[in-house]
Amino acid sequence: MRFLRLVDKIFTPKTVYAHCDVPCGIYDPKPAQIAVATVLKMVEKIEALPKENPTVDDRNLFVRAVLTKEEHARKCKEELLILWTDFFKPEHLEMFPGLHDKFWQATKLCSKNKQSVDMKAAQELVAAVDEIAEMFNKAKAAAK
Repeated sequence: MRFLRLVDKIFTPKTVYAHCDVPCGIYDPKPAQIAVATVLKMVEKIEALPKENPTVDDRNLFVRAVLTKEEHARKCKEELLILWTDFFKPEHLEMFPGLHDKFWQATKLCSKNKQSVDMKAAQELVAAVDEIAEMFNKAKAAAK
């Protein structure tokens, strides 16, 4: 234990950040954007299904579309949480004072999209994820 403390004093450890808990430093909003595009597409497919006298194929498509919508809303939320908690740092709050609220609202929209088939909620989530992607790109550009 003493030896490790001595090593820490000589070679001061640096804090590292990465989405996979390995310091790769690879972050990108694209997976969240792809996931939310899938959510929107599934809502479109579900809403286009016949309301009366659905066929077995219609019911099958409904179930598969709901499952896909659920999975991709979860993926979107996971990707947003990675960006929020691992990429964005306190200094980004100066650039984006509403950063925390934007992420909080977006992750709440992920949940709303899992809970319902709501075109407006899907479109709001697309807009929120796109805004986060813009913030990400500005933050990356400012770091160069």
